[in-house]
Amino acid sequence: MNKLILAAGLFALAPLLSQPADAAGRGARGELVYQVVKKWGPYVQEAYREDMGTWAKEMGPVFAKAPMSALQSAADASNFDAMNTALLGPRVASKAGPEVTPNALGDAATDLVFVPVAPCRLFDTRLAGGAIAANTVRSFDVTAVSDYSFQGGSASNCNGVGAAGSFAAAAINLTVVTPSGAGYITAFPFGGTQPLSSNVNYVAGAVVANLATVSLDQGASANELSVYSFAQTHLIGDIVGYFINPEATALQCVEVDGTVLNLAAGAAGNAFAGTCPAGYTAVETQCRPSIFGMRVAGSWTSHCNMVNDSASAGTVTATARCCRVPGR
Repeated sequence: MNKLILAAGLFALAPLLSQPADAAGRGARGELVYQVVKKWGPYVQEAYREDMGTWAKEMGPVFAKAPMSALQSAADASNFDAMNTALLGPRVASKAGPEVTPNALGDAATDLVFVPVAPCRLFDTRLAGGAIAANTVRSFDVTAVSDYSFQGGSASNCNGVGAAGSFAAAAINLTVVTPSGAGYITAFPFGGTQPLSSNVNYVAGAVVANLATVSLDQGASANELSVYSFAQTHLIGDIVGYFINPEATALQCVEVDGTVLNLAAGAAGNAFAGTCPAGYTAVETQCRPSIFGMRVAGSWTSHCNMVNDSASAGTVTATARCCRVPGR
């Protein structure tokens, strides 16, 4: 160890030590501090690129206040973390809570994909079922429906909504019609806990609407949506879109042949692949000889280098495989 560097570190601790350099004159605390600095100062300098004297000076208040037992443990520590723990105590978890791990892109619980549709009526209690009684819940069928007229809706699958399978949420325009008194409605997944918030607030006799994005039950039950009403009222639901779970999409690929290369017996040459369409990228080239006895000397995404080792002439076609991410 560089004695000058160590001396500089101890000089920075002079207010604490205030003794000569020999062990007898340093005192018990000064001796333990000396051992800690001597043992770990070079490590700090090498691992953290911090001057040992600077580190010793920064640690001065800690050395001065640490119990003698803590200084002894730091001097005896077998690794740097143990030395730090002896002087500073164990690391304390952040008061902000546990570390947050972000979800991967495509998380089925959060990264939903919105599918807009032309507005279509899912239900209308004026035509089916009657008004929702005060302080009660009415449930409705949203998915896997070919004809919504049984609940006052459209006599169709609502522009593909009913044929889309089970989906996680829907954007529905909810319209309250002539309620018997002031109150509110709350929409929530069928079988779920009713939230304390509302989707539409109303007064007696009003016709008022609001667009709500509502989570749906994706279980085996026929109904997916429930609506609570404080007062008796008719209710209309018009869907304008729905949210599906993300799905991995396969690449779209095409194969493009290049110009046929004629090779005489014993000859060699390059067969060039076709040009990819706009938006596609060549990912590989397939070399296709017409006869046995031809070998590939080299292959690139643009061409094949072929050698005809046979006794007969033949042809070679280089085919580019071109791919793209759908929608780009």
